Amino acid sequence: MVTRLSITRIPTPAFVIDMKALRKNASILKDVAEQSGAHILLAQKAYSCYATYPELSKYLSGTTASGYHEARLGYEEMGRPYRKETHVYAPAFTTEDMEALLPICDHIVFNSIAQWQMHRERIYEYWNTSGIGLGSSERPACGLRINPEYSEIETEIYNPCAKGSRLGILRNALDQALGNAPVTSDSWDASIFTGISGLHFHTHCEQGFEPLARTIKVIEERFVDLLSLPQIKWLNLGGGHHITKDDYDRDGLISEVKRLSEKYNVTVYLEPGEAVAIDAGCLVGTVLDIVENGMKIAILDVSAACHMPDVLEMPYRPPLYNSYEPDEKPFTYRLAGNTCLAGDVIGDYSFEKELKVGDRLYFGDMAMYTMVKDNTFNGMPLPSIWILEENGQATCYKTFGYEDFKSRL
Repeated sequence: MVTRLSITRIPTPAFVIDMKALRKNASILKDVAEQSGAHILLAQKAYSCYATYPELSKYLSGTTASGYHEARLGYEEMGRPYRKETHVYAPAFTTEDMEALLPICDHIVFNSIAQWQMHRERIYEYWNTSGIGLGSSERPACGLRINPEYSEIETEIYNPCAKGSRLGILRNALDQALGNAPVTSDSWDASIFTGISGLHFHTHCEQGFEPLARTIKVIEERFVDLLSLPQIKWLNLGGGHHITKDDYDRDGLISEVKRLSEKYNVTVYLEPGEAVAIDAGCLVGTVLDIVENGMKIAILDVSAACHMPDVLEMPYRPPLYNSYEPDEKPFTYRLAGNTCLAGDVIGDYSFEKELKVGDRLYFGDMAMYTMVKDNTFNGMPLPSIWILEENGQATCYKTFGYEDFKSRL
């Protein structure tokens, strides 16, 4: 669409992507990649606003996906037109998934030995008879996700190394698959790894470099035999790294990537989502009504349950421009969504002035894990999506209506 107007006049609810902030994040990541030799990918599970992919392609090596739909999006919007990489990992792939993924992916990562064994004959056949895989490599490379059983993530729902986690191959499961024969011995079953060229782990969530450094030590202790195999050509350190935050030790990351690359002769991959989109967007809402029940409660046209589910899952209190902690200023309100869910509460905030019906509120850091998680519970309208350029003008990229709600059911 060609509509242009100031952000203060955008109809609500609306997500606004801040291109200046997005470019700043991407340029930091590009600098880290150039200094370290790492390939940095956009994790689309956090941010999939593909209208910005042409710009991001100037800075990043490609995209990574959590299944076929994300992989296809990354391939069509950044991979194919810009010759960028398309990676995919999922806890399990169907036969149909594999048929669709092989022509479009550069890297396919398997969650278990059984999944690799299930699909490898088809992969061998594709390599030998179906021509060349699309992207930056001549054929899709295959890897295994390992679980080091070590993570410093404190929120259990986001911890892939928690007890009972389904994510990644445990060391004892690997040993059992090898018949408990050491990888370095003459008796281990090398056929299991025929066709495997890389390893992947993901153990971080909104964390700095120091937890990564400690995790790598555990990886090297528990999986050094695999890392040292001559066929292992790449190592993916996963996502959850807050590389673009001001206090992140980027020099430490660059040094560690170089060390791993040189020691094991591998290409190192990083796949941040938050680091690409952090502080790069806002969610604009309007006060619809104010009620009282022990405190003033402002009902908004934006919803925690529908538009920012991480507020309830994490949980956390999102930043809100021109607001303060409860009771810090004269007027405190509970901000809540316009759904029937009693717990659809965004948080408590105080303001210097009273809120009135029709006032606009701007929630910050709303580019990541928001649009990708939106839902239409209660028939709530999905927010429109706007692109805010550095000149202060906003362009409406996409709107949603009743048919979008109806077509999902």
